[in-house]
This record gives sequence, C-alpha cells and structure tokens, in this order.
Amino acid sequence: MSITNEQLIDHISAMSVLEVAGLVKELEEKFGVSAAPVAVAGAAGGAAAEEQTEFNVMLLECGPKKINVIKEVRAITGLGLKEAKELVESAPKAVKEGLEKAEGQEIVKKLEAAGAKAELK
Repeated sequence: MSITNEQLIDHISAMSVLEVAGLVKELEEKFGVSAAPVAVAGAAGGAAAEEQTEFNVMLLECGPKKINVIKEVRAITGLGLKEAKELVESAPKAVKEGLEKAEGQEIVKKLEAAGAKAELK
C-alpha cells in the first residue's frame, strides 16, 4: 500500500514536537544526512528572488550560560531536558523553523538574553 505525500504530511502534522524530532533524527541516521537548513541559490535565468516569508532561528553558540540557554530552548521548543541539552550542545543548529519574522526575532532575543548567540535566517 502506498501513501500520498499529503497523507504523510497530515500524519506528521498530528505528531508532537518530540515525536517529529525523533523522526528527523532517525531519518538523518538512516540516510546519513543532516536536516540543517540549506541556503538555496537564486533561480536559473537570473529571475528576481522572492521575498522571504519563513524564517529559521539558528542557535550559533550556547555561550558561558549553558544551563540558562538549555532552559530557554526547553521553553521555546517544548523539548525534554535531554533533547534540549543535545540541541544546545550540537550548535550551530536550528531551534525553530518556518516562523514569521517577528516571532523569530522574539525567539532570538530570548536566546540572546539567556546568554546564547543566535540569528534569524
């Protein structure tokens, strides 16, 4: 039996953040790839680039206040302590993806207030 992309997306949409994080990790291990966002070059033929509407919050470094950063990552993502610690220790890494610009900027501010270096991509 074959499932459509739409059915797969619907199923993933119903999963918790922890379940999706686990799925991503399993896929990375199975296929030997990383799910880190990749910058895409402009369209062929020199077409004008569209304005970016979705942004990702990237944790660049945890800084000297690692525990504060882990707490903030937990609050932002809903991850458990172990998963948040792993995310912080694997920086640079995406903390949240597919956000509106204003929401992304707020998360960057929270991470920086906790002592981390973060950016909006």
